[in-house]
Amino acid sequence: MNQISASPAAPVMPLPAHPLIEFWGYFKQNRGAVIGLAVVFMLCFSALFAELIAPHSPIEQYRDATLVPPVWQAGGSSKFLLGTDPVGRDIFSRLIHGSRLSLMIGLVSVSLSMGVGVFLGLVAGFARSWTSKAARSLEFIILRVMDILQALPSLLLAIAVVAILGPGLMNAMYAIAIVLMPSYTRLTRAAVSAELSKDYVNASRIAGAGTFRLMFNCVLPNCAAPIIVQATLGFSAAILDAAALGFLGLGAQPPTPEWGSMLASAMEFIQSAWWVVTFPGLAILFSVLAFNLMGDGLRDALDPKLKR
Repeated sequence: MNQISASPAAPVMPLPAHPLIEFWGYFKQNRGAVIGLAVVFMLCFSALFAELIAPHSPIEQYRDATLVPPVWQAGGSSKFLLGTDPVGRDIFSRLIHGSRLSLMIGLVSVSLSMGVGVFLGLVAGFARSWTSKAARSLEFIILRVMDILQALPSLLLAIAVVAILGPGLMNAMYAIAIVLMPSYTRLTRAAVSAELSKDYVNASRIAGAGTFRLMFNCVLPNCAAPIIVQATLGFSAAILDAAALGFLGLGAQPPTPEWGSMLASAMEFIQSAWWVVTFPGLAILFSVLAFNLMGDGLRDALDPKLKR
């Protein structure tokens, strides 16, 4: 009796991992990025629940407790963990509320600059493929304006814009958005120029897709990775520029608990009360460093060349 051998079963191909799981696998390989992400989560948590975490109001003054040192130093009080400033306000509470303000400045500034910059970059990138002479001159005008903005030092440009608009928190956000806008414009334009030569764009054109559909449905999603990385790095630049404007008295005005203005109001006490300057400076340092580390991790995880 002949024995019929059964054919071997076809190997079962494993299902591809979810994109978010794959992204996290690449992201967590960078330990610095994971640490930066943890610090950013802490900042977001303290900003959302500032009223619950902060033991005191950020603007309440305790006139009988001015320049109280931190709790671990001689003369410190458990009521004020990080000490008080020259007018008796709790530094720990002001730092927590300052995180909310810094994240709001970063979010508004980056959103404005990214929205306008990405749109201008799309227009400049597509203008090269348009046949009219006016369209090509539009690309030239956009790029030359961005060159002029990038030629000026960022802080000097922000100071000039705030000097025109007037000091204040909202005007500082507008100034920072103008400073950050050229980076998004040039980055988007370069990414769009690289994508326009690919086959899927030509196929979409043959299928009858219009210009706006090509811009926002076809090309822009494939340019999102570098823009996301630039937005993360833009958060750190926005926080730093906002602190610089606040230090110069052009940003948030007292008694608003902003880290730069906290440094400016305590400079004369830098030798007699080190804590009034050290803790706001450390808050700026760790926040900027955390966003930069997280941006590096995002770049490594989103860039296919670095994955290989």
